[in-house]
Amino acid sequence: MEIKKVGFIGTGVMGSSMARHLKAAGFDVMVYNRTKAKAQPLIDEGMGWSESPAELAASVDVIISIVGYPKDVEEIYLGEKGVLSSKNGGIIIDMTTSSPRLAKKLYEEAGAKGIGSLDAPVSGGDLGAKNATLAIMVGGDEATFAAAKPLFEAMGKTINYFGPAGSGQYTKMANQIAIASGMLGVAESLFYAKKMGLEPEKVLSTIETGAAGSWSLSNLGRRMLKGDYAPGFYIKHFIKDMRIAIESAEEAGLDLPGLQKTKELYDMLSANGMDDDGTQAIIKWYQLH
Repeated sequence: MEIKKVGFIGTGVMGSSMARHLKAAGFDVMVYNRTKAKAQPLIDEGMGWSESPAELAASVDVIISIVGYPKDVEEIYLGEKGVLSSKNGGIIIDMTTSSPRLAKKLYEEAGAKGIGSLDAPVSGGDLGAKNATLAIMVGGDEATFAAAKPLFEAMGKTINYFGPAGSGQYTKMANQIAIASGMLGVAESLFYAKKMGLEPEKVLSTIETGAAGSWSLSNLGRRMLKGDYAPGFYIKHFIKDMRIAIESAEEAGLDLPGLQKTKELYDMLSANGMDDDGTQAIIKWYQLH
């Protein structure tokens, strides 16, 4: 199918940049967000506006969503004024980090109406969204993936298809599991360096060039040292992701102690009112203890 009109739902930290890249790539982009004010800059830049997911879905070839929680995804697609209440044909692409079980449900519900469905969560945070360098992990039918690939290429750099519905979400869970324990390692390393009387910035610049090097160390480690806790990715959303990963691991009979410990520490930050900080604020836990 030829894709000309794209409806984008969720114009937050990442979604706004992603919608801009689609428009720059030549797609006719319309948007919907629960709070219109958050979408206003995009509307001012020439993107269309719809009053509901259903209204948006009726006027575009493809719907793309990136929202907060699985319950938001379910409301957007399956609610009374949801996308599937009005859409026939075309493609839906949920890029939220959500439940693999829900991704499979959306695939089945969409398929019954002749709509292609992809779960395509992303990694790379606000910087990846801004620079169109996101890693995009896709599940669903391969033919639907091929049709949607030009959209992914406008928003990301590493784009891979992993298999049937839910596979993108399972891949994102593997990503989040790797990040979880890694975030503790970054915070503990820099906190340790400071307590030993070293210059943490110099330590970071040295160890990032060797085996300890990682995206989290080089990017979020520097934010930790600056006391910059602005959210590229919210703690509350990371906790949601870890909860999904733990639930899916338990369904498979897996015990992941590193993931469980990380969630425990982030839960403590959440309980202390830090839900809207970025994930790099984990270093506060060490500073407070």
